[in-house]
Amino acid sequence: MADDSELTLQDPAAARKKKMIILAAILVVLLIGGGVAAWLLLSGGDEAAKAQTSAQTDGQPQDPATQPALYVGMPRPFVFNVTGHSRDRLVQIKVQLMVRGAPSEALAKQHVPLIEGTLLRVFSAASAEQLITFEGKEKLRNDSLEECRRVLKDLTSSPVIEQVLFTGFVMQ
Repeated sequence: MADDSELTLQDPAAARKKKMIILAAILVVLLIGGGVAAWLLLSGGDEAAKAQTSAQTDGQPQDPATQPALYVGMPRPFVFNVTGHSRDRLVQIKVQLMVRGAPSEALAKQHVPLIEGTLLRVFSAASAEQLITFEGKEKLRNDSLEECRRVLKDLTSSPVIEQVLFTGFVMQ
């Protein structure tokens, strides 16, 4: 009579099962290894972005043109009266500020009351005749930008704002 060990080695079904188990184990190891490799490759980009962000906050100068454009909306529209030859007019302007990079965005948000006061001062110096024309609106926008930059540069030693954008303009 034959040994049990001899029978299992000669049984073709048992040999196929062993091969399938070995192949399944190799496949599982390869899948896990591939998943780990993919995770390491994909998470490596985050570390580079973190290093760049930390370099920006470490005081190393960054070119403003390479920073992403971010927009800071004023919390409420500006409503004010302007004088005109025939009658006074009521004006409402919605404003967004374009800044470059997160540090400038944080500064702009921190100084919203100062920016609002500066914009209101510039807006209320305008006349109705000036605000009727496109050129007059552009002059008001440019004057607003220059004055906000001046005030913020005095306070933070950085102009902070790249553009003042009128996203709504109504005059009655």
